[in-house]
Amino acid sequence: MHATITERVDALRRWLDDKALDALIIPHEDEFLGEYIPSHNERLHWATGFTGSAGVAVITRDKAAVFVDGRYQAQVRKQVPAGTFEYRHLIDASVLQWLLEILPAGSKIAVDAKLHSVSWLAQAEKTVADTLILTCIDSNPIDILWRDRPAPLLTQAKLMGNELVGQSSESKRQQIGQAIAKTGADVALLSQLDSICWLLNIRGDDVPHLPVLLSTALVESNGNVHFFIDLLRLPAVFLNHIGNGVFVRPPGSIAASLAAMTGQTVLVDPQTSNAWTSQVLNQNNINIVHAVDPCLLPKAIKNSTEISGIKASHIRDGAAVSRFLAWLDAQVTAGILPNEAKLSDKIYSFRTLDETFVGLSFDTISAAGENAAMCHYNHLNQPKSSELEWNNVYLVDSGGQYLGGTTDITRTIAIGDCNDTVKIAFTLVLKGHIALGAARFPKGTCGNQLDVLARQYLWAHGFDYDHGTGHGVGHFLSVHEGPQSIAKASNTIPLLPGMVLSNEPGYYCADSFGIRIENLELVVEVPTQGDVAMMGFESLTRVPIDRRLINTSLLTSSEIAWWNDYHHKVWQDVSPLLQGDDLVWLEQATTSLSC
Repeated sequence: MHATITERVDALRRWLDDKALDALIIPHEDEFLGEYIPSHNERLHWATGFTGSAGVAVITRDKAAVFVDGRYQAQVRKQVPAGTFEYRHLIDASVLQWLLEILPAGSKIAVDAKLHSVSWLAQAEKTVADTLILTCIDSNPIDILWRDRPAPLLTQAKLMGNELVGQSSESKRQQIGQAIAKTGADVALLSQLDSICWLLNIRGDDVPHLPVLLSTALVESNGNVHFFIDLLRLPAVFLNHIGNGVFVRPPGSIAASLAAMTGQTVLVDPQTSNAWTSQVLNQNNINIVHAVDPCLLPKAIKNSTEISGIKASHIRDGAAVSRFLAWLDAQVTAGILPNEAKLSDKIYSFRTLDETFVGLSFDTISAAGENAAMCHYNHLNQPKSSELEWNNVYLVDSGGQYLGGTTDITRTIAIGDCNDTVKIAFTLVLKGHIALGAARFPKGTCGNQLDVLARQYLWAHGFDYDHGTGHGVGHFLSVHEGPQSIAKASNTIPLLPGMVLSNEPGYYCADSFGIRIENLELVVEVPTQGDVAMMGFESLTRVPIDRRLINTSLLTSSEIAWWNDYHHKVWQDVSPLLQGDDLVWLEQATTSLSC
């Protein structure tokens, strides 16, 4: 594979020579700028061999570098040939700064504007101004050179009734239209696939792990929608399902539609819309107002129907994961140590037993022993799947897409008798998980104000983790949903009742072991005796946490009380779905801790 990558880089360099360009920037994103992209748009993978969900490569005439964040520092070194690419940290080393350092003034940098956001391109032009020249290319060289490129997977739309989503599309469109009008715009461009599917109450299977349809939409301030998708992909009853005011347009007509908006003001989200669309608008002298995607916040605040579906999905998911953990313990007790691939397949098979299960919400992270130290490890990208290690941990981060909701859970499991170092680290992670899950906070609190709660015990011992603590989660949509988050980075979006976020502190000891404990949490209003309204979290996940990895001497009485209350809820909700040995396992796994 490394030889093939080198050949591809050489071909891209010949393209640079032919076009009199000096460098090419290759982001992970496609024109929809989403985290998950279909296989036919995996340009970064084609050019580098890297399979992670975030990264960017730069190829010049004599150098090349790949930039990834802390999650992928170990993975990138295994997948991308060192003789061809330099490895750079995406946070510590700016792509453009690297180019400014290595290229002479006046060098031309090829940029595919469809693969970059409006804000990125604007900032990039400021960064390199008067030194380098950003040249927007009409066609991407990878699309030309990729001879065995997969065909797009274009699936049929699935209609989501009000019994599943709780609000009609007509009602949503009126709400979003009013939000558009408040910005002074006449129409909004929607390019985020989950926003479009949420607004129209539809789902699809065009993108792995993300139940959406590859499409674009223009939403008018009166609630009308121009939906750019092949009409043949929509069921005959689509227009009855969607209501009045939705007009289906050919997907290739988006440029002409944008160019025809003379005299109108178009709302463009500079973070989520690609720069090419704004270039079309600017070339036709159409007024642009920059504002956030108007669907993001309403989509993030789940209604009562969505919350009911999410809770039910987590109970069913809890039964599936509990069956898997019971099976795993039985295998280990019998002296059988399955490899990561078999474990991943097994947890998937238990989820498929549920009739509402649609598919995985992301590639399962099935990591044995030292592989667990790579927080976004993927056994599918390794030459050989590793077996479990005695007296070490197994980390499994997995999730499902159900008709009622999206799940995401991480559990770290003891394989044999782990040493005190592992148990102390696990307990510190657990203490942070509990501190965040039990937090109370006033209206207006943002996720970055809570992040320290999950890290405080690790910090006290000189430890930390190089990823966020919590991300938003959709309703049978994206497992990584904004605008809310819990992380060190500033985020001005307050946490509001109805939002769902993950709670996933961790610790990763390089080449040794990794630990993460993840539940999904629902933001709720919490009654108190005080005079200020407070909010908190309600745990949605219903799976036991491995008690064998706890150093109970490090836990306080209130933390033990949290543990017992949580596991009582797990038993209460999941036990009716289990029987036999699985039920016996759950009873033992949810037994109360004593002080």
